[in-house]
Amino acid sequence: MTRALRDYLVFLRRCGRIAFVGDWRYYLWMGVLTVFCLLGLNAYAKQLVNGLITTGMSDQVSWGVYIANFTFLVGVAAAAVMMVIPVYIYDNEELHDLVIFGELLAVAAILMCLAFVTVDLGRPDRFWHLIPGLGQLNFPASMLSWDVIVLNGYLLLNVHICGYLLYCRYRDMKPSQWFYIPFVFVAIGWAVSIHTVTAFLYVGLGGRPFWNSSIVGPRFIASAFTAGPALIILALQIIRRVTEYHITDRALLTLRGIVQVSMLINVFLLVNEVFKEFYTGNSVASSQYLYVGLHGYHALVPWIWTAITFNLVAMFLLVLPLSRSLKWLNLTCVLCIVGIWIEKGMGLVIPGFIPTPLGQIVEYRPSLNETLICVGIWAFGLLSYTVFLRMSVPILQGRLAKTNESLPDPGMDGAPASLAAKP
Repeated sequence: MTRALRDYLVFLRRCGRIAFVGDWRYYLWMGVLTVFCLLGLNAYAKQLVNGLITTGMSDQVSWGVYIANFTFLVGVAAAAVMMVIPVYIYDNEELHDLVIFGELLAVAAILMCLAFVTVDLGRPDRFWHLIPGLGQLNFPASMLSWDVIVLNGYLLLNVHICGYLLYCRYRDMKPSQWFYIPFVFVAIGWAVSIHTVTAFLYVGLGGRPFWNSSIVGPRFIASAFTAGPALIILALQIIRRVTEYHITDRALLTLRGIVQVSMLINVFLLVNEVFKEFYTGNSVASSQYLYVGLHGYHALVPWIWTAITFNLVAMFLLVLPLSRSLKWLNLTCVLCIVGIWIEKGMGLVIPGFIPTPLGQIVEYRPSLNETLICVGIWAFGLLSYTVFLRMSVPILQGRLAKTNESLPDPGMDGAPASLAAKP
């Protein structure tokens, strides 16, 4: 037991050390992200002192870009399962080692989700009221209690799976299937549940008719399985370019197929929703405000039509063979990500509050301080994911292993530390 603990602590120490070593590109990238993190932290300190009045939210619109980003990122985290299913159910060898990159992205996304929830709270120091025994979780009556459980549970599942597989690769031993395969299949169902529960948070609010639709859950899942793999495609190409880690075009095109099907379903569900709202002439006032404006208020109209345009263009590109070219595939992925971020953020969260149940129209615009906090959290997520990759790629390449424990770690001996060595 003592020997095993020592080996694991050495593993953690070596991973921690290598995270701080890289070439000038790595230091520049991490430096820029750190600056944005500090700007966001400073903005949050101002919000913590002065309250949510520093944001653009109000008594009428009590959810803003914090919850919009949270909703989008829950989908990104859930989409990691779209790499797990081909590997563990259909034995896709092209994606086998790449699953870890998707799982690590899920970990970073969940950390960002928890950060966005925290900054949305006026008094986050009172979280202890949710701790059973000290406070009351209100489980299972409250949907928020379900969200707390599924988010933290999914985080623990992915940390366990990634950590165990990387440690086994570090020690050059075969993973015990009983110790991680059951958790993989639990994570598949859990990934669907985290976005379904998030959808139910909206659907369950009876006083907001804009969200009271049974199609919200399926739309969340379809958009998640579009934007998430699209983000993974871009991330894998950056990893391949910077580290020269062996990632085949065939693996990227496999993910393209997932994005293609999911985007078709996402657009189909969106068309169903728009048809339901406008064909009969009895549309909800919130839908009118979102798509065409209401009583002279139309702040969100450019946002939603930009999202629809991006989604439609991305859908047509995915259907065409043109998107098999990586240049066009990258453009398509960017359109998917931006379009769905707008659709699930500004196009879903904000209009649900406008007009109020009393008919009052109060438009929402995020403040500069609020925007800086969002930028800081995104920078924190990218920084976390970069660190995860910096630790995992050398392990997967075999350059950071127990067998070379007595040698200097990669990049520690003055050699190039850009992870440029091929496996």
